[in-house]
Amino acid sequence: MASTTKHPVLSPRALNRATLDRQLLLRRAPLGVEDAVAHLLGLQAQNTKPPYYALAARLEGFRPEQLSALMESHAVARIVTMRSTVHTHTARDAVALRRLVQPGAIDRELAIFVARKGLDGVDLARLARLARELVEERPRTPKQLREELLKEWPGADPQSLSLAARCLLPLVQVTPRGLWGRGGQVALTTTDTWFGDAVPVETADVDETVVRYLAAFGPASVKDMQTWSGLTRLREAFERLRPQLLVFQDQRGTELFDLPDAPRPDEDTPAPPRFLPEFDNLLLSHADRTRVVTPEGRSRTWKGNRAFSVFLLDGLLAGLWHLDETEERVTMRIEPFGAIDRGQRGELLAEAERTLRIMAPQGLSHGYEIVFQEPGSPSTGVS
Repeated sequence: MASTTKHPVLSPRALNRATLDRQLLLRRAPLGVEDAVAHLLGLQAQNTKPPYYALAARLEGFRPEQLSALMESHAVARIVTMRSTVHTHTARDAVALRRLVQPGAIDRELAIFVARKGLDGVDLARLARLARELVEERPRTPKQLREELLKEWPGADPQSLSLAARCLLPLVQVTPRGLWGRGGQVALTTTDTWFGDAVPVETADVDETVVRYLAAFGPASVKDMQTWSGLTRLREAFERLRPQLLVFQDQRGTELFDLPDAPRPDEDTPAPPRFLPEFDNLLLSHADRTRVVTPEGRSRTWKGNRAFSVFLLDGLLAGLWHLDETEERVTMRIEPFGAIDRGQRGELLAEAERTLRIMAPQGLSHGYEIVFQEPGSPSTGVS
């Protein structure tokens, strides 16, 4: 929303440095894993490895086993929340944020299934009750859930039945799904069953969530938070909080809200290279992504339905990376979008080696290679 009032203007670079600081990407933070997951309001987790790489880029001393241990103890879990996509959340957020964002993208997704007529004649309230009984009896895979629901509605579209259940119920992906080095099929149960009495059943307060969002992603506009959450009509919450917030604007005149005590580093603050996973929330949580995403990179992180892992140089999206692991060797391929100088190449190499030491320590004992594939030049490797 363009403001008619003049507020202090934040340049794209100033927004970049502020957001990177909130995202723990200017320096690795000495935070515990559970505290980091809470601060970031969850980690995008459509695939199983991205949360681990997201934390490796952000936390001092991170080891993948730490996140796995929290998953096994039910302190964190994988569940559909913001934008109707799977996130790894703390137990409290898995319950409270899911309840908050339900009326947004999740209910809209359910409406799409209904509109496609794959659920003609299906009583959604009865579907929710039956699906709850089934997954609380024991965790079920989506296939198993579909097969049971089809007995009740044999004429329905099987995929729509299980996806509707996912929209209607807060379903956790139980372990070993998502554990580092183990994994398994998606199997679902409810948050009530998975967390028991350890987590209160409550809906996240919208004003509190605005504050948390700004702490992790700000400075930001109302539309930015709506993009992150999948909710609409958040203007009222920002207006209630306006007396407690600072108000800036970007170079287009859009109002940007922020917490008075939140970090807003000088725009000349160095931003080290970082390797981020596909679907990292840094790239998905603003309506205007130009604070991180360059025009050159805007259309290059996706191909069809596939998203690529990316890296940052000087705080901006600058290229892609791929990891190939075998029992004998680990190969990391780095593909910059443009030419990089010798200094940037050295910094990228150092960060790549650090990432590999954290995420592929066994592979490194057998040998590794880092391959640069720069535009217009043959691959060059470093071992």
